Amino acid sequence: MTRTRTALAAILASGLLALTACSGADGAGGADQKATQPADAPTSESTADAQTDGADETGQAGHSGHYAEPAKSRRLRAGETRTTIAMPGAYTPSAPYGTGTDDYRCFLLDPELERDAWLTGTQVLPGNPDVVHHVILFQVTPEQVAAAEAKDAAEEDEGWTCFGGTGLDRFQDVNRSSWIGAWAPGGEESVTKPGYGIRLRKGSRIVMQVHYNLLAGQQPDTSAAQLRLAPGKRDYQALSTMLLPAPVELPCRPKHSDGELCDREAAVADVKERFGADGNTADLLYFLCGGKPRAGEVQSCVRTLADPITIHGVAGHMHLLGRSLKIEVNPGTPQARTILDIPVWDFDDQGSRPIDPIRLEPFEQVKVTCRHVQWLRDKLPAFEGQPDRYVVWGEGTTDEMCLGMLQVTRP
Repeated sequence: MTRTRTALAAILASGLLALTACSGADGAGGADQKATQPADAPTSESTADAQTDGADETGQAGHSGHYAEPAKSRRLRAGETRTTIAMPGAYTPSAPYGTGTDDYRCFLLDPELERDAWLTGTQVLPGNPDVVHHVILFQVTPEQVAAAEAKDAAEEDEGWTCFGGTGLDRFQDVNRSSWIGAWAPGGEESVTKPGYGIRLRKGSRIVMQVHYNLLAGQQPDTSAAQLRLAPGKRDYQALSTMLLPAPVELPCRPKHSDGELCDREAAVADVKERFGADGNTADLLYFLCGGKPRAGEVQSCVRTLADPITIHGVAGHMHLLGRSLKIEVNPGTPQARTILDIPVWDFDDQGSRPIDPIRLEPFEQVKVTCRHVQWLRDKLPAFEGQPDRYVVWGEGTTDEMCLGMLQVTRP
């Protein structure tokens, strides 16, 4: 069973989104950033009527355009250099399959590495934050460069369509992701701890995957990123990112359940129509997490480790209907410990959090739990005019995700 789930984890990763690979910043958003979540839930939230009609009017309902400027770069450490990689030209997003409100586009960038190096930090510079929902940086090994160049040349305009992953790997491993850095609203420059980094081989390229939110319009964008690099000859510990996805199975509210997309089967079909093969994640998650679809606000996934890891940083990701997120190690045991607890989710504050290192051995477990609520539809501009729907895992801004991320080293 462990071997089967490992293989399924590899298949699943091609449909996942996450936000960080290097930590070091505390992830706290600035005072001028807009909260997307009301501080208080509706009164008598346990009742369907209250969830529908009693939303507290005191909370902010921002996030009309996902606008958040990146933080200033931090000072380089001894021996580090900084290089900037940028999209080769402006790109104007559009729905690639003719429907939907999201575009995922991959751009192949060359850091011009003449020798091996350690990546010790990333700073994404969104060119047009009004339309950029998030940016992820992927490493492309020298052996993959020819395939990436062919994919880039196969489509008109800059880059290529890439819902989920880059499309370069048939299988990607959620236990050892190729993600090396990212930006989302609230994200700061990420810098590794001294003595740690991500290995970049000579001749490697970088894929910049940009998720465009078409609800904010179809405006041109030219995004870039800065890479902090240290000499490859240094004896650093290699970091990688482990992904912890969980299902989303949020039903419509009783008074709003007559819509055609309030049926799970219809909702899943709609996701597949908008995102192609990457719309299968809602069902594939059960091969990774076990169980079967069960409608409810709270969903979780427990993963049993096959290899030892040491956790150095944590982060979480949901979309606009997310309410709370928690990551635990060894849940339900005397050794249980919560390593990330976000009681009120704020889409505009998604930075990673460094933690004191935690060593976990094979057969120990990690758990991610998310809560999503439908009443936030009544508070946020992005849902204006959109009726309730049964919400499952999807790539779009108004779809949902439940994802934990661990920055880890291995022996």
